[in-house]
Amino acid sequence: MELRPYQREAVEAIQQQWSDGRRRTLLVLPTGTGKTIVFCRVAEEVVRTGGRVLILAHRAELLDQAADKLQRSTGLACAIEKADQTSVGEWERITVGSVQTLMRQDRLDKFRPNHYQCVIVDEAHHALAETYQRILSHFCEANVLGVTATPDRGDLQNLGTYFDSLAYEYLLPQAVRDGYLCRIVAQTIPLQIELSGVKTQAGDFQLTGLGNALDPYLEQIADRMVEHRDRKLVVFLPLIATSRKFCQMLVERGLSACEVNGESPDRQEILQRFDAGGPSVLCNAMLLTEGWDCPSVDAICVLRPTKIRSLYCQMVGRGTRIHPGKADLLLLDFLWHSSTHSLCRPAHLVCESPEVAEAMTARLANCTEAIDLEEAQQEAESDVMHEREAALAKKLREQRKKKAKLVDPLQYAVSINAEDLVDYSPTFGWEMLPASDSQVKALEDAGIYGGEMECAGKASQLLDRLQQRRLSGLATPKQIRLLEGKGFLHVGQWSFEAARKMISRIALAGWRVPAGVVPEEYRGETI
Repeated sequence: MELRPYQREAVEAIQQQWSDGRRRTLLVLPTGTGKTIVFCRVAEEVVRTGGRVLILAHRAELLDQAADKLQRSTGLACAIEKADQTSVGEWERITVGSVQTLMRQDRLDKFRPNHYQCVIVDEAHHALAETYQRILSHFCEANVLGVTATPDRGDLQNLGTYFDSLAYEYLLPQAVRDGYLCRIVAQTIPLQIELSGVKTQAGDFQLTGLGNALDPYLEQIADRMVEHRDRKLVVFLPLIATSRKFCQMLVERGLSACEVNGESPDRQEILQRFDAGGPSVLCNAMLLTEGWDCPSVDAICVLRPTKIRSLYCQMVGRGTRIHPGKADLLLLDFLWHSSTHSLCRPAHLVCESPEVAEAMTARLANCTEAIDLEEAQQEAESDVMHEREAALAKKLREQRKKKAKLVDPLQYAVSINAEDLVDYSPTFGWEMLPASDSQVKALEDAGIYGGEMECAGKASQLLDRLQQRRLSGLATPKQIRLLEGKGFLHVGQWSFEAARKMISRIALAGWRVPAGVVPEEYRGETI
């Protein structure tokens, strides 16, 4: 199977991490971009070098999916380690294993610690659980690859307690721009649902409390669903009873709706009928977050609010795949009222910065029309950057008074519109260490003040960005500082040559702005 460009890059990045000695690394790919294909190719490469691979998953559907994709993409068969099935004595060099089975000590005792050279953890956000850690500790000599879909920074920091690095990350907005996932539009339903009384359990809303809080609003929500009868809609609800009740309400309103849950004896039949174009609405009590694909789904309604971004991404991810005739994915959002500000909303699918996500959520709440998420994110990011620029203008004036010789790192990040540098937060242990003397010296040689650099990770990222800009022929920090000091705007987007020419003109004019040039209106040549 021919890999897509980002999938090839991911495979190479993973192998490079292992070659560099970072034996436990992460791959982050959004739902629908083929993460299973990537780790199957990684497994194939390990087998080609004579190694054995263990693929871990916690649900039968994920094990079956991995085995099927492995066969179709590489031609390799695999052994099964689940219940009464075992890979012991089998000739296949790849095993798909159930966590619930392998966690048992009597099962682990059948394998030497070096039996597998590679362990792949599907849905890696589960990797910190005691059951997974028991298995990973047993196979302590293996390289480990954790695969997950778009975690937030908090998730990555937690995973950083076990994993050594992030090998590769492909973000959802980029996948949409590249045409591998469909465009997402969000529509806010102006129905205010009170959640402030719902208790928290294990870091998220308690399911029983959610069901009780949601119940008084179900009739009104069902009324709004009628407006979208032309869509193929999946609805996520917190409880089986709530899911069944809501499905019946939709049927009473003339919608073709069905319901599926973990207790449904005809679950596969229901899913097949929905996939084939039978019912247009499918209600479920959190059954379909993993291991189920139906690319024709073009609307998602999340009636199970959550504080966990990875869970929210999984729910929305059921509808992000490309399908013939599918123009976009409609994401229906409600005005949830909660005493906490950590509730996941559509903005959290595309925004890395909490500040931008908050601004975007406020923008979406004030519009009842469907809005393209990427466009809304860009507008919110622009608003936030303008606010930051205004705040930094004061700091710039103070720096000019002090005649500072070096550029402040935050000022530089804003000048070049580098959102990732502005909101940088260290994830892995080495990133949290103090910046080294050589990093500080390299930054100051480039014109950036390094004396107050927060950590080695940010220094490394800043030095990488300086190198990228140097290779791309963009303005240097010293050029940016001088020209912004003269009142020119957006110098971070100028080319090196355009900045050099203007500085030469300023020097010839006695270090004054040349006659006829209005700095606030002047636009340098960009790349």
